Amino acid sequence: MKSWQLPSGRQHGIPFILPDDWTPEQAQAVLEFLDDLQEVLWQHYLIPVHELQAEERRTDFSSELPPRNEDEEPF
Repeated sequence: MKSWQLPSGRQHGIPFILPDDWTPEQAQAVLEFLDDLQEVLWQHYLIPVHELQAEERRTDFSSELPPRNEDEEPF
């Protein structure tokens, strides 16, 4: 079985098979639908999605630092 990976990085789930006999017009209609869907999602979820992405990219370095002795000079 061929290994596949979606842009999201997912490699497991229910496979979705596209017909290989669509006309160019049918493929274009699906692409236009997906563009419209993406636009509506961005309009509605822009701020929450950006906040989620920022949270996922944020790294908590405080847990990696050793405890600081308050009596010591910083440098």
